[in-house]
Order: sequence, then C-alpha cells, then structure tokens
Amino acid sequence: MRKVIVLALVLLALALLYAGYWFVGQAMVERKLATWFQERQAAGWVAEYDSLNTSGFPSRFDTTITDITLADPATGVAWDAPFFQILALSYKPNHVIVAFPHEQSIASPYDTVAVGTEQMRGSVVFRPGTALALDRVQFVLDGLTLDGSGWSAALDEGRFAVRQAPAQENAYEIGLDASQLVPSKQLRDALDPSGRLPEEVEVLRLDTIVGFDRQWDRTAIEDSRPQPTAIDLSELRAEWGGMELRAAGALDIDDEGRPSGKITVKAVNWREMLQVARQAGALPEGLSDTLERGLQLLAGMSGAKDTLDATLTFSEGAISFGPIPLGRVPPLTIR
Repeated sequence: MRKVIVLALVLLALALLYAGYWFVGQAMVERKLATWFQERQAAGWVAEYDSLNTSGFPSRFDTTITDITLADPATGVAWDAPFFQILALSYKPNHVIVAFPHEQSIASPYDTVAVGTEQMRGSVVFRPGTALALDRVQFVLDGLTLDGSGWSAALDEGRFAVRQAPAQENAYEIGLDASQLVPSKQLRDALDPSGRLPEEVEVLRLDTIVGFDRQWDRTAIEDSRPQPTAIDLSELRAEWGGMELRAAGALDIDDEGRPSGKITVKAVNWREMLQVARQAGALPEGLSDTLERGLQLLAGMSGAKDTLDATLTFSEGAISFGPIPLGRVPPLTIR
C-alpha cells in the first residue's frame, strides 16, 4: 500500500512539474512575441495586433495573434491579416506549423494585393538557439488567388520548400512545384492578344541552390535581408501551350548584385516565345528582328529549327544569348 501511495505522489509531483513547465512556457512565448512587436515599433515599424493568446495545454503551445498589421518603413512592404497562428509541440518548440487566414493583404510601393487561399500552411524548423536560424521550410498553397490593381492571378496547387544545403555554409536548397497557374487576363491579353495560348500554365518547376552572404534568421526580418552570392540552378522548367523552356547552370553574384556565369537554355517553339516577348513589350525597339535572325542561326546550328539550344552568358551584369548581346540585367538583390 505504501508503494502505491509513493508512486501516486511521484506521479502527482511530475504532473505538477510538467504543468508548471507548460504555464511558464506559455507566459514566455507570449512575452517574447509581445516584446518583438514592441521592438519593431521602436524601430519605426507599424506593428499592431488586437490579441495574442497561447493555448494547447498540456502538450502544445498554439499561439493565435489576431488583427495583425506589420509595415516596414525601409522597404515600404506591409502585411495585414485577420489572424496568424504559430502551432508547436511543447516538447519541440523549434519545429512550428504556421497557418495563414483565407484572406490577407500585402502592400508594397508598387501595388496592394489581396491574397486569398483555400489553404496556406507551412512547416518551419529552426536550428537550436535564440537567433532562430532557418533549417528547413515546407509550404502548401491550395486555391491561391491574387488580386491587384487591375490584374488578378490564380494557382490551383503549389508546393514550396527550402532547406539548409548539406556541407554548404549559408546556402539553401529551394524547390517550387506549381500546377494550374492562371496568369491574369490582362497579362494574357498582353502576351497573347490572339487568345491562342491556354488559360493555364501547365508546368512550372524550380530546383536550385542559392548561397547568401549570411544565414536566414530573425535578423532577416528585423534588420536587413541576406543577399545572394551564388546560384546553382539544377532545373527551371516551364510549359505553356506547346512552348517549353528548360534552363540549368550556375552564377556567381558580386557585392553589387551583378551576376557572372552561364545558364544553358533549351527552348521549344522559340519563335512563339519571341512573339510573346514582342507583344509584351519586353524587347527593346529595334532589337527584335536582329534577335530573331540570330536565334534562327543558332537553331539551325543545333539541327532543329523549332528548338533552340544555347547559353545565356552573364558577365558583371551584362548578358548575351549565344553570340547575341542582350544588354544588362538588374542587380540581383533582395530589398
């Protein structure tokens, strides 16, 4: 009998200790998040919310923040959402699930975009430590709609993933797989006034490793964004209405954001791509005919007149396609 009583007392003590741990953890989570908002306000941000509550006893720390407004004066980017959730197991706080509302808004100096989703949820794993250095991310986007000033777009299903690249400091593997991407009607009309192309982009896929000048951690939001230093592109693939584009290669990026390196490109039905670029106004006046003649020569050298195999060469910000100079590219920097 005495052993049973002792065991019961031990279990009760453990339960009380765990309950104490949970309530201390709950208070710490809420205090740290509230402090983060206060620090953003002190730095000149708009950082407001209506309520911040953590629940989930005994095994979870599930935090819901309501009526959020965040605006960074340095970039002019702002985000408004009716709520945002951070969900974590109490014994695994560095692995969280983030859940977004069905409707939210993102504003920039260029436009304000209403974002709608059937589901927008991500799994985020941080490396141990207070810096919250990113280890890996997986995001699911279902039923995405974007509505801006005079334009709209939609995506049926998207998967986005990032993880720390093995044995590479400050480098991240990035993957994107999107299906049934519907560009805005305004963009389709500009690219394809005859209406020949289908409404949906059939395939959009990206597989790359991007190196940065420092790790992605909490300072990427609080202070400044890490800047890219290298891109190792394993695959970029897009298919739309019989046009197919594939690209792979590697670039180094200097301190001013100027890329140097080579990207191999395969373009099926390249003449149609060129026509789309003409209609979109993406080619400088006077370059279009010269470019077409040069590309026709390149296609003839590859042995297939409708398929183009050539190399994009970047040199200190200048770009050429095969032997054809195309001008300069904007600096590859993140605001």
